[in-house]
Amino acid sequence: MASRRERLRALGLRPVQHWVPDLREPKVLAEIRREGAMMAQHPDNDALDDWLDKVRDPAD
Repeated sequence: MASRRERLRALGLRPVQHWVPDLREPKVLAEIRREGAMMAQHPDNDALDDWLDKVRDPAD
């Protein structure tokens, strides 16, 4: 592992650590569901959907 890190550093890279939500955690899933439900009721959803349909690349 140390030699791999040395090689990567020689390429100008550096290690970073990312913390992401643990989707196995019931509290995290409950919060995601709560926020999603709130977002689903946003009054501008239809306008945002229309805008996204206009600007997105269907081939992407």
